[in-house]
Amino acid sequence: MKLLCSEANPDHAHYVYPYVVWGFLEPGETPADAFDAGFLPSSPNLDRFYLARQLRVPLAQWQATSENRRILRKTSSWRLEVIPRAHFNYSPACRRGWLDFAEARFGVGVMPEDRLDRMMSHPVVSHILQVTDAVTGEALGNVLMYLQPNRVAFYYFAFYSLAPELKFAGMGLMTRAVEHFAQAGWPALHLGTCYSEAALYKTQFEPVEFFNGFRWSRNLEELKHLVRRAAGSKHRLETAEFLAFQPTLLAELAAQSRFRTEPQVGE
Repeated sequence: MKLLCSEANPDHAHYVYPYVVWGFLEPGETPADAFDAGFLPSSPNLDRFYLARQLRVPLAQWQATSENRRILRKTSSWRLEVIPRAHFNYSPACRRGWLDFAEARFGVGVMPEDRLDRMMSHPVVSHILQVTDAVTGEALGNVLMYLQPNRVAFYYFAFYSLAPELKFAGMGLMTRAVEHFAQAGWPALHLGTCYSEAALYKTQFEPVEFFNGFRWSRNLEELKHLVRRAAGSKHRLETAEFLAFQPTLLAELAAQSRFRTEPQVGE
């Protein structure tokens, strides 16, 4: 990938100069290469990606925890179907329901109509995971997904019932998706970012790993440290508390990094 670094707010007094890192695919690369390098889609057309603290479940090693098993028992009648976007009935009623859910769950303005329509008409949503109750036939929810066969499955946005008796629906959808894609032989399920306490529910899988800026880590204490403690006036890799989670010296971490610059022609 080619990288562009877009400046964020600096802290000149402490020599902290942040950048947002964007990745652009090169010939021969696919979105799966970006996901594997820690990037998530920044454009619905999958022509730009951003580096982020994202989570994924390595499905070949996944084993249901006691909490996973509890959720799977509660959702045992749920039927999952993966539908290509082109074959999904994106009806006005479906659209309205998703927008109402987004306003109630995410907040006003987070998912405006034009954003949802862009996602549903571009490659970032390749499939819809549809969930119904096999006993009652009731529609329980949908997940917008990007799937690249045998490489990457991305759990993008979920829309589900907010009925009080289905208060476990959100975790039910995610857990059943993990089970479904594990049984189907997919390598990993990417679950989006984790920057807040509220997002730590995504770590209820074993194993789960996150991208910490330079490698994938399965150390949940490291993740909780990042979520719960402000960086202050230093970069994370300048703080003893964060470095305590790293297995080796900075120079050795750098030697293992997949990010590097190339010499200019003639140098």
